[in-house]
Amino acid sequence: MILQSYKTTYKTNQTKEKTGDQFRFDVLEGLGSKPKKLHSKYFYDKIGDRLFQQIMAMPEYYLTNCEMDIFQNKTSDLAKTILKNDTPFDLIELGAGDGTKSAFLLQHLLNQKADFNYMPIDISPNILTVLEGKLKTDLPELTIISLEGEYFKMLEKAAHLSSRRKVVLFLGSNIGNMEKEEALAFCQTLNSYLSKGDIVLMGFDLKKNPQIILDAYNDKAGITAAFNLNLLNRINTELNADFILEKFEHYQTYDPITGACRSYLISLENQTITIDGKPINFEKDELVYMELSQKYSLEESDDLAAKSGFKTIDHIMDSKSWFVDALWQVV
Repeated sequence: MILQSYKTTYKTNQTKEKTGDQFRFDVLEGLGSKPKKLHSKYFYDKIGDRLFQQIMAMPEYYLTNCEMDIFQNKTSDLAKTILKNDTPFDLIELGAGDGTKSAFLLQHLLNQKADFNYMPIDISPNILTVLEGKLKTDLPELTIISLEGEYFKMLEKAAHLSSRRKVVLFLGSNIGNMEKEEALAFCQTLNSYLSKGDIVLMGFDLKKNPQIILDAYNDKAGITAAFNLNLLNRINTELNADFILEKFEHYQTYDPITGACRSYLISLENQTITIDGKPINFEKDELVYMELSQKYSLEESDDLAAKSGFKTIDHIMDSKSWFVDALWQVV
């Protein structure tokens, strides 16, 4: 099959300007709040993409290996549920990244002669370009329709492009980047874009030894710190700001009871920075909340499914039982 690329109007100059305006608004609003905060979705410029690839390769960052274990060694288990309804489908991946894990499933489905289209959705044009090039080389028979933009806008676009049943992948514990009430709202909204019988494959990082979790987000090499600090650099570049990165420090916490793993930047001194000429004051030791990585129990993941209008039909776990890809179906 011919490799296809569907680029939405997200890439037009007008929309890029709107996206830049939104970035500016979110940054100024976040840094004007108490406590200060920045949105983790803005981590992913070209440098951020590269740093995150390095994070995924770190020995401490067990999440990649755990989910890779599932996709390498339990692909047939994943595919069995997807193919149980023997009809054509669209395999939609939210936040596709470089597709390293999903490529195993794609290859297995192709080997099974499944009739499907692969629709990766990502906000990063850079990462989608990389993904398309890789798949064109490795899986030339795959039909791919790339959708660049926000998840739900692109899900709506996918529904307009095809009336096939939907199988949605949301991997890498991306659901963990949301507060629990936000995760519930997200899953309920996701359900609203799907039809009865459609399937969601949702990745959850499970609660485990707290030190293992903390080490994964506070690596000795400082790559996670650089990943967080790079957002300040992006603000400097794109919003004409004057952050001095050496005046901020990365700080990580994990609460094993709630499962909340949170990252912050700490201002090391009293300082004033400007963003497009607007002054923002920081007190010494003031925190900027950067990101949440929420951990779940199996019971909590099942409860989230039920409250969102899904039923859990399977748990596919890695060999250490540290991570689960839960298969949900719309009821």
